[in-house]
Amino acid sequence: MAMTSGSPAMFGTAGPAAHQIAVLGWVLTIISLAVLLVVSLILLVALFRQRAARADQPESVVIRPNGSIRLIVWGGIVVPAIILICALLFTLFVQSAVATPPATPVATIRIVGHRWWWQVIYTAQSPDQQVVTANEIHVPVGQPVRLELVSADVVHSFWVPKLAGKTDVIPGQQNTMWMQADKPGIYWGECAEYCGLQHTHMDLLVVAQSPADFRHWLDQQRQPPPPPTDPVTATGERVFTRQACAACHTVGGTPAMGTIGPDLTHIASRRTIAAGTLPNTPGNLAGWIANAQGIKPGNDMPTMSLPPGDLQALVAWLETLQ
Repeated sequence: MAMTSGSPAMFGTAGPAAHQIAVLGWVLTIISLAVLLVVSLILLVALFRQRAARADQPESVVIRPNGSIRLIVWGGIVVPAIILICALLFTLFVQSAVATPPATPVATIRIVGHRWWWQVIYTAQSPDQQVVTANEIHVPVGQPVRLELVSADVVHSFWVPKLAGKTDVIPGQQNTMWMQADKPGIYWGECAEYCGLQHTHMDLLVVAQSPADFRHWLDQQRQPPPPPTDPVTATGERVFTRQACAACHTVGGTPAMGTIGPDLTHIASRRTIAAGTLPNTPGNLAGWIANAQGIKPGNDMPTMSLPPGDLQALVAWLETLQ
């Protein structure tokens, strides 16, 4: 996904939670390498000393190891215990820091994991102010947001490596976490728990933008899409509402109120389709509608056998849903 800011690795972080986790990872890695190095050196010294001792003794003499109780106690018990206790205390410190946002979250976002896509709901006190989208999360730069994670089917795991750690998404249980981006960009995320056939194609994007741009995006998402302005897009809207599309998807301002698939009210504003599987282009959208099972086998999108003219009109209308 070339449109993202850098690689999905957890290093080169862009948020305070991810930074704390990365520091913990580096500390534990350095401790592990230091212990491995010391143990390897001790083993090599012991081997060379034993070989030298054997070379100096007649073959009939049996060399018995002379273990030192002090070395065993300090090297085998005290020092390892100190290292493990320090690692544990630092891990607990990081867990505490990651669990608590640095400030009051500016938004609450409910994330619902489906096989194999992410429903994104920006909660609001008034139902008409609620924003529903899919596979793309917008957040304001420099401000924490609260995430409520639930699953509609099986166990998933929400992970945006550059912004936060992993949190399981479990049926019948709500887990919470927070996330903050310190600089603008588009950050790649994924499901990190095997959840079935298309687990590898259950990605998402986090779009970090200025607070003003974030508020503008929210306001734009609350508006219904514009009505068709020409015969082609009018035909596309009729195709959508009269075919099976309307039974599975919602488009604001139309009779389509389906809840099985993603809300498509503003699909043209999204960067990808099929949960990050394809860039959102007219050609990919047409291919997805015509043969979703050939692109992502096992998903809930049926194959749509539409006449070419209807397919072109449908894509043209969907491209107006900004």
